[in-house]
Amino acid sequence: MPEQDWVERAADRGFEPVRAAVAAGWLPGAAIGVVTADGARAVRWDGCAALVPERAALARDTWFDLASLTKVILTVPAILRLVEAGEADLHDALSRHLPDLHQVGAQLRPDQQPPLRAVTLLDLLTHRSGLPAWAPLYTWGTDPATLKALLLQHDWPLGAPGYSDLGFMLLGLMVERRHGRPLAELPLPAGITAAPDPARTAATEACPWRGRVLRGETHDENAWALGGVAGHAGLFGTIDGVLDFACDLMAGRLLSPAATAALCRPRTATRALGWQIPHDDSGGGEPSWTGGSLCSSSALGHTGFTGTGLWIDPERGFAWALLGNRVHPARPTGESMRPLRRAFGNRITACCPR
Repeated sequence: MPEQDWVERAADRGFEPVRAAVAAGWLPGAAIGVVTADGARAVRWDGCAALVPERAALARDTWFDLASLTKVILTVPAILRLVEAGEADLHDALSRHLPDLHQVGAQLRPDQQPPLRAVTLLDLLTHRSGLPAWAPLYTWGTDPATLKALLLQHDWPLGAPGYSDLGFMLLGLMVERRHGRPLAELPLPAGITAAPDPARTAATEACPWRGRVLRGETHDENAWALGGVAGHAGLFGTIDGVLDFACDLMAGRLLSPAATAALCRPRTATRALGWQIPHDDSGGGEPSWTGGSLCSSSALGHTGFTGTGLWIDPERGFAWALLGNRVHPARPTGESMRPLRRAFGNRITACCPR
């Protein structure tokens, strides 16, 4: 079967449950796409970019708040490019690159320094640092530069390993320090941006803190307080921009072959560098892997709080993405995105002839 034929069929099949969610009213709008490493592509979209203060239709080129996809589209490749250049190693302590991290520890003997100063880049990239998952930095009430200094100097407790936005915020600060400018000013590929046109952007929450419907500014409060883009959130993308990123990763245009292999290699039972990998952790509850049951064991995936997700199956040479504005006009309290994401992935993967 020609690649374009199965990709079109996969997009039609995968879009069925997404279109049903839009019709049911619990997902305002969505765009989905399938792409192969060779560039065959199919895209579908439906619904509204905004419901309030007035309705606006979704288009193929609508910008979506990517939320935590920022981690794997911006931060992970940026760190690996530093590794490619010999400027960093995954086993480096973060304090080697941010010597003012928990600065009081810098004045102590190595055996007396706070544990945070020994946390490595690999620990942070695989969510094994023990840092808290989240903290309301945006309530600390200061300018972005001072807030970044507070993030570095705070006496963060280290507990059991687990998913941590804070760890990726610190990685983002390392990238900024190395490049000498904010993340929002770093070059980004076409279809990915830090400053979308609000009129062409899917709306997110009617934010009680900022007192307005968010459209064209990051939904994540901490990313907004840190200057708009941080290591964990802040980017926007079109469906084609996200598919271009996936295609470049699969085709070896994003990183060197060695760095690409390092990125994809499983590091824990649940993670590669930044990305989730297929695993069974349901324990009778809802599994956290959202790529479905039919993908290969080499698949990678990541989701975003706003209703976004990207999954890549390097072994079979294709990727699929779902971009939605689930948090518009308010954060959801009903339907979970996880069953939809799994159904979407299974329908697409079932169409792949490989």
